[in-house]
Amino acid sequence: MSIIKESAGVRPLPAELQRKAIDELNEVPDRVPSDIAALREWLLKQPHLCCCLTDQFLLSFLRGSKFSLEKAKHKIDRYYTLQARIPEVFNEHRLADDAQVLEIIRMGVILRIPLDVGDTGPAVTIIRAGSYDTQKFKFQDIIRVGSMFGEIMMLEDDNANVSGYIEIMDMAGVTAAHLFALQPQLLSKFSAFADEAMPTRQKGIHFINVPASFESGFNSLRAFFPAKIKNRVSVSSDPEAIFECVKRDYLPQEYGGSRGTMQDIIGQMESKMLSYGEYFEQSHLFGANEKLRDDNSANIDCQSSFGLDGSFRMLDID
Repeated sequence: MSIIKESAGVRPLPAELQRKAIDELNEVPDRVPSDIAALREWLLKQPHLCCCLTDQFLLSFLRGSKFSLEKAKHKIDRYYTLQARIPEVFNEHRLADDAQVLEIIRMGVILRIPLDVGDTGPAVTIIRAGSYDTQKFKFQDIIRVGSMFGEIMMLEDDNANVSGYIEIMDMAGVTAAHLFALQPQLLSKFSAFADEAMPTRQKGIHFINVPASFESGFNSLRAFFPAKIKNRVSVSSDPEAIFECVKRDYLPQEYGGSRGTMQDIIGQMESKMLSYGEYFEQSHLFGANEKLRDDNSANIDCQSSFGLDGSFRMLDID
């Protein structure tokens, strides 16, 4: 199938992002094709891995590893290995046309904020944590849709690949039921996956509209994140705090901005998700088969940050 075996080339970066990739990610534009070829060649020799081999997919892992080929090998192996250890998220519902996925998109739980052309800052996503019905959806369902957009972002968002991304957690409307639904162990496991396996780099998690009475409790959420991410978590009850994270002009009208409405963003996101129908269908063929792993050739420690029993072990971030 083409998405597994064939290369479609890579997008050229805008000039400012290219300069940033050179300065911060050790990217050498003339060497990118040979770097991609070297990573692909290694992957094809791994009997336990079946993975996407397109140029853009592999380039995202090289950029996420600052063009260290060994780190890219390790990260892409983790990417498929750890997915199997989070079956609540990576399962048969992870399809672009899945009714549950589309319903969550249409509720506006997750909003990807478009940036201006030429902006070299991190990609921005707003997660409206209080906007879903806990009687109908589990926290893992929200994480699943978020993971799908994270993968789309990895494949096509140059800002995310070069400058990383931030998440704004809007806690307006959050109830006790939403807090009980958070599933701390899943949050910890997925945080480990995002850090250890995703090539895009998380630059910050900002909780806004946190009820003042809950603010101290939300500060304890830092305990679930790796060491450096703890310092990138902010918690505020001030509704104006969002403007410290993202330019007002980028936001929809409901957040005090001028760039259309949330419904405009939701419509764009649904169309984007549906355009990835074939990709997510074929992604069910990807994965790691531990029975086929050749430890001598891979030289990758298979112990994850979850430990043997799935419990979370804290990580350091490079």
